[in-house]
Amino acid sequence: MATEPPTQGLRLLGRIDIPGGGQVVVEDGYAYVGHMAPPRGTSILDVREPRSPRLVATLGMPQGMHSHKVRVHGDLMLVNHEHLGPGRQGDGGLKVFDISTRHAPRELAFWRCAGKGVHRFDFDGRYAYLSPEVDGYVGNIVMILDLAEPTRPREVGRWWLPGQWTAGREEPTWQGRAHRTHHPLRHGDRLYVSYWHGGFVILDIGDLSRPKLLAHLDWSPPYPSPTHTVLRIPWPLHGGDWLFVADEEVISERLHDRTPAFVWMVDATEETRPVPVSTYLLPRPADLPPHVTFGAHQPQERLYDNRVAVTWFAGGLRVLDFGNPYRLAEIARHLPQPAPGHAYPQSNDVYVTPDGRLYLLDRLGGLEILEYV
Repeated sequence: MATEPPTQGLRLLGRIDIPGGGQVVVEDGYAYVGHMAPPRGTSILDVREPRSPRLVATLGMPQGMHSHKVRVHGDLMLVNHEHLGPGRQGDGGLKVFDISTRHAPRELAFWRCAGKGVHRFDFDGRYAYLSPEVDGYVGNIVMILDLAEPTRPREVGRWWLPGQWTAGREEPTWQGRAHRTHHPLRHGDRLYVSYWHGGFVILDIGDLSRPKLLAHLDWSPPYPSPTHTVLRIPWPLHGGDWLFVADEEVISERLHDRTPAFVWMVDATEETRPVPVSTYLLPRPADLPPHVTFGAHQPQERLYDNRVAVTWFAGGLRVLDFGNPYRLAEIARHLPQPAPGHAYPQSNDVYVTPDGRLYLLDRLGGLEILEYV
């Protein structure tokens, strides 16, 4: 495919061939992987020796559903349950597990919801910030659950884009589920929420029971790809506040084929009026077959310096320097080994630990562990 070096600025430490995954998080020497397809739901791996990661526990999933997202805080693990399409079996929602014994997760609760279930979510150890489908609304909305008592998750707040509450006689101005909550991320008393083809919103959650809209920015259209993740930079740059925003390459939902999905820097110093000021785009290789997904997807969600690692599907892993937010620069890359039986990688998620280890998860199969050189 590409003529550029497959790896630059990174070193591969280890790999394990596991079924394709949607998210990986790492805590205290263990990696937690949410898988894309049944029968595998969630895997727990011991990665304390990165050159020889090993599987220690798995959770199953019925046909027609997946559990491709996972969060961990201490001895609690949360996983989503979401319907994949026709032939649905089981309930959608969010499951809570006690993982004090890593090789034997113990279910504590199952919070159920309507429709497809829960897609992505964030978790701060007390509150979960979800994107569930709920009766009476079109598409996923924002919901906040209190897990002070993990066996009894309790809704404490919700927010939706005006037009979603059809039971309240609101009428959407978009087609179908094009505008819906995709990925809420908390930073302080703000919730940064990607809204798919509805762009993104910034919510004030100082009062969790009454989230308040501060800003809404939507660039799709004219840009073709839905908004996937809105990441708040946790320190000032050039004297201001900034967001790193990733659109997602979804071939079936693109508005046009002229530009693959890319990433943005947004000046949010005046948070009620966020302003996009720069982008980073990788051209799609001319020799890549049209059915292969290439563009941007997901950045690391915990930042330690002015580097951010971003998965780029068939483009692998890209590390960008955002120290000058007006001019993003690629400083490292890694094109991983494709999953067995596939010609191209589909890098889906990356988690970076404070010691500089990068855990790169492929959508079709395989987890690689890397470090900076």
